Amino acid sequence: MTTFLRRVLFIGILAVIWEVTSRFSSLPDFMFPSLTQVLKTLFTGIVNGQITIAIVKSMSRLLIGFSVAILIGLTLGYLIWRFKLVEDTLGFLVTALQSIPSIVWFPLAIIWFGLNDFSILFIVTIGATWTMTISATSGFKNVPTLYQRVAKTLGSNGLHFLRTVILPASVPQIISGLRIAWAFSWRALMAGELLGSGGGLGHLLETGRSLGQMDLVISVMIIIGIIGTMMYLRCDKGCRIAFS
Repeated sequence: MTTFLRRVLFIGILAVIWEVTSRFSSLPDFMFPSLTQVLKTLFTGIVNGQITIAIVKSMSRLLIGFSVAILIGLTLGYLIWRFKLVEDTLGFLVTALQSIPSIVWFPLAIIWFGLNDFSILFIVTIGATWTMTISATSGFKNVPTLYQRVAKTLGSNGLHFLRTVILPASVPQIISGLRIAWAFSWRALMAGELLGSGGGLGHLLETGRSLGQMDLVISVMIIIGIIGTMMYLRCDKGCRIAFS
């Protein structure tokens, strides 16, 4: 049996257990909705555009914030690897900042930018930047010295040296960092949208909670899980193509 079939069978078993448990549970439907009810709400939300619009809004924020975090992280990682002074100062600070949950920055983001998209984008960027910086630094430092000496002997330097030697040799570490940074930024986005405004999947979660519609809440949770898993699994292939 292939891995795909095992996963499908496992999810099918969980679905049956969920449906049976909800039907025989003493909890009311609004507290513990059945799988059938959740799927109906999910289908309705996609058809009428409520969930679809929220997905587009969240993904646009995520792609912008995550892209900015990658650029900043790679740049800072290069500077920390290249210059000893930067490593002893900024490198130490980045390590300290990485231990701070990104949602902690949200009160400051509201004060600086207001309760709008900029605050959420800031949280998403912060959520991925420090992890990306540390992973990039580690990747650059682990490039074999032999590769660097051979490249310099053949006349490679500057941007050519960085593009043809350092980045390709750092790909495994950078990909690992991208995966972790993606997870952090995705969680930061959901937390930011829960507390913020302007639509998105997180805001839709808060709407379902305030209205007592647990079927809507679970529907959005399913969407969040699916999107997060798909992007995580495709990250490895996409990153290898980008850095090849």
